[in-house]
Amino acid sequence: MTEVVDARKVKIPADEAWQILKDGSLITVAKGKKVLKFNAATDDKDEILKRVMGPSGNLRAPTYRVGDNFVVGFNPDLYEDWLG
Repeated sequence: MTEVVDARKVKIPADEAWQILKDGSLITVAKGKKVLKFNAATDDKDEILKRVMGPSGNLRAPTYRVGDNFVVGFNPDLYEDWLG
């Protein structure tokens, strides 16, 4: 099943973002050239939310979910590896 949510129209604040991400076995966060990897079950919730939330207080775009893996943010090298 594919679901697309337009981040310009639908805002996802931290509480809702955590409900989406909390079952993620791998949450990869890209910001510029930096790429961080988290596991929602073992890593600090506040640290994860700090990295996935944008300055407006909403879940950063783009955010992709495939199974229980998430990719948040953009980094061309990460996308090439992820989709390659």
